[in-house]
Amino acid sequence: MDINAKAKDGSEVESTNRSTAPRILVVDLEATCDEVMTNWDMEVIEIGACWLEPDGSTPHRFQTFVRPVTNPCLTGFCSDLTGIHQSDVDTAPIFPAAAKMLGEFVQQYCEPGSIWSSWGEWDRRQLERESARHSVAEPITLPHLNAKRLFAKVKRIGKEVGMAKASQLAGLALEGTRHRALDDSLNVAKLLLWILDGCPVESGPARKAS
Repeated sequence: MDINAKAKDGSEVESTNRSTAPRILVVDLEATCDEVMTNWDMEVIEIGACWLEPDGSTPHRFQTFVRPVTNPCLTGFCSDLTGIHQSDVDTAPIFPAAAKMLGEFVQQYCEPGSIWSSWGEWDRRQLERESARHSVAEPITLPHLNAKRLFAKVKRIGKEVGMAKASQLAGLALEGTRHRALDDSLNVAKLLLWILDGCPVESGPARKAS
């Protein structure tokens, strides 16, 4: 299959066959939440990522908890949903340090032509919001691929669906714990393999490094 990414100026990056394609970074975030989200300022509390190799393996993985600062105490709803507890975040780095760690992981395994992907736009936008909140550079500047949107297009289902539903539609078993960042990133990587089986892909533009 071909992966057609777009550079910052909108020009098309050289297409390549999946068997020789660069690694794809898959990222998932978990954030503070409550049962009633009106006026709730979500903050990242866990980052999970993996590099999807051309052969389908994911040997390079990253995970860190993140200590929230605006709402430092996790709600019972949040802990029940994610399985992340107060003790997990109390000693965790705040976002600037966690972003630096993520950025180093990205640079360690990034290849020319690499892109990153998440299930939907929320993770990308939340990284932007957190970086702006803490006045730090965004940790990922690669072109972004919305796997959720692409799945809906490939399946011709007319609407975007959650990762669990997509896995069911694709006949893929979920592994690990739902709403845990690394496990979710690995499940998204499995879906990407399914999606990329004969499907042309176009990612968004690269982010400008701050």
